[in-house]
Amino acid sequence: MASKYRAKYQKLIQRLRQARLEAGLTQVEAGKRLKKPQAYISKIERGERRIDAVELDELARLYGKPLDYFVK
Repeated sequence: MASKYRAKYQKLIQRLRQARLEAGLTQVEAGKRLKKPQAYISKIERGERRIDAVELDELARLYGKPLDYFVK
């Protein structure tokens, strides 16, 4: 992956974590609401698991943020 895109993905990951914290959710709580294990959230936030557009939409809704919050 080109470094330009890597930097953008890192920013996305940071915003996902920040949005979760602002929503007052732990990784366990977020996972439960999405019917996923805590490890799902953890791996996303560590950059070990890439997410697709549908998953990003689910996380945005859960965290109460518009999609463009994560990609601007």
